[in-house]
Amino acid sequence: MNNILSIFKREFMGYFTTPIAYVFIVIFVFLNGIFAFYLGDFFNRGQADMAAFFAFHPWLYLFLIPALAMRLWAEERREATIELLFTLPITMGQAVLGKFLAAWAFTGIALVLTFPMWGTVNYLGDPDNGVILAGYIGSLLMAGAFLAIGSCISALTRNQVIAFIISAVVGLAFVLSGFPLVLDFFSGWAPEILVQAIGSFSFLSHFDAISKGVIDLRDMVYFTSLIAFWLFANVVIIEFKKAE
Repeated sequence: MNNILSIFKREFMGYFTTPIAYVFIVIFVFLNGIFAFYLGDFFNRGQADMAAFFAFHPWLYLFLIPALAMRLWAEERREATIELLFTLPITMGQAVLGKFLAAWAFTGIALVLTFPMWGTVNYLGDPDNGVILAGYIGSLLMAGAFLAIGSCISALTRNQVIAFIISAVVGLAFVLSGFPLVLDFFSGWAPEILVQAIGSFSFLSHFDAISKGVIDLRDMVYFTSLIAFWLFANVVIIEFKKAE
């Protein structure tokens, strides 16, 4: 646990020693406001809720999270500091988990800074705050899934741009897998059980349920299992690269 905490502190503080943290937070908060108030038509909807706010989170994370995750391992490999990690008395699992938790905590801070939106909704009306809280929990879980994917992809290459592109493409696949257009494509020739399996992998279907206040154990298990799978794959890739 101490090893994980050490890696966590090193990575987390590292965000704030560069402009990355401040640029990410400003862009995240700004885009959330623009999407919710303007594209989401917040004022003309006449409803005191944050449905328009959460509706755009999968698409924001699709680009912002890979930009955050691309440096996790690609930068370590490019600057050859990953060899230093190999010499420390820690396991690769501890290193992967520490770096992931630091990035996830940083994303959580960016999410917390959107709380004025919550205050605005309560000022203008009488929203169901339980539903809003569930939306924040679902958003944080979905961000963790995007981060786990990005961290794993980042371990494959030392080029951050390549890591960003591949992470965004993989994330897009998870977002679009529940779209009717995608499901209709497979339903024409694939067995129904396969079509249902593809649809069940969609971030949107699981996140939408949570953002509406329905905290189903299956949705929670989906996101946590996805995070665990990609972090495990991350460890395997790092161990393989270490053996090269």
